[in-house]
Amino acid sequence: MDTLILGIETSCDETSVAIVRNGKHILSNIISSQIDIHQKFGGVVPEIASRKHLENVLPVIQEALREAGVSLEEIGAVGVTYGPGLVGALLVGVAAAKAIAYAKGIPLIGVHHIESHMYANFLEHENLTFPFVCLTVSGGHTTLVCLREHGKFELLGQTRDDAAGEAFDKIARILGLGYPGGPFIEALALSGDPHAINFPQAFRREDSYEFSFSGLKSAVINYLHHKQQKNEEFNKADVAASFQFAIVDTLAAKAVCAAQELGVSTITLAGGVAANSALRNVISQRAQGLGLKIIYPRPVLCTDNAAMVACRAYYQYINQDFASLSLNAVPSLPLGLSTKV
Repeated sequence: MDTLILGIETSCDETSVAIVRNGKHILSNIISSQIDIHQKFGGVVPEIASRKHLENVLPVIQEALREAGVSLEEIGAVGVTYGPGLVGALLVGVAAAKAIAYAKGIPLIGVHHIESHMYANFLEHENLTFPFVCLTVSGGHTTLVCLREHGKFELLGQTRDDAAGEAFDKIARILGLGYPGGPFIEALALSGDPHAINFPQAFRREDSYEFSFSGLKSAVINYLHHKQQKNEEFNKADVAASFQFAIVDTLAAKAVCAAQELGVSTITLAGGVAANSALRNVISQRAQGLGLKIIYPRPVLCTDNAAMVACRAYYQYINQDFASLSLNAVPSLPLGLSTKV
């Protein structure tokens, strides 16, 4: 029997609702972005994001149902991101999901944001099997995880300060580029030399899967300030390319090393930075000849979206990992925490 899951994602600045059948088939995946609103601030303003979610969530739910050609009466469960993320933004999605679950008498499923990013790969690759290593890289998160079965997440390492996507945004702002910074850095780097400037790469020890990008960010800023103070010219494209390489080379090296050490043959990418072509190219080059398979979702499923939430919720539904109507937003939610009551 088919199961339709309605997913809701409001962890940051995208209001997204999706309908997914049996955890695989996307019937709709509506995303209302706030990028244009936050661009003038150079980043997401939490209060503004929360208010826009309030305005958008009901129309987006209606549009997702319309595009999928289904009614709420046909929905088997509702899954919602309840953390980590911006607390005000999360609360909007959680409140909407609880209202639907209560009104229709269907299960409520609390979904971890990073877990849902990982599960985007199941939407794209139906033959994906366990175990595999997943590198999740976004504006708010950088984690390396081993998945051995559904719901079993072994955290290998994560960033100790800035997430990789956050570093992209900050350096893009320093370089006078747009927001979000990743696509602008990537585009500029195409005409630059990734080896022109030797920027530092932290935690490159083989026995560490931790990440740190704060020092790299400071090194780029100091380089630019030094050039400006001495009235020396510099190649902005070389800066972008060298900065980007320092990030993606570190990410790729650790992911490949983890897969080899754990005896895992598949590496998946997830999160907004997974759409970065330089990261995909570098990790593919590092994996070449090692018997490793590199897979990743299409760009729309790399960014925050509700289809990935509904996909993760489906496997929780099978496990009857349901939440009570007392479910609340948890902005610093740890990985692998069940909401089962």
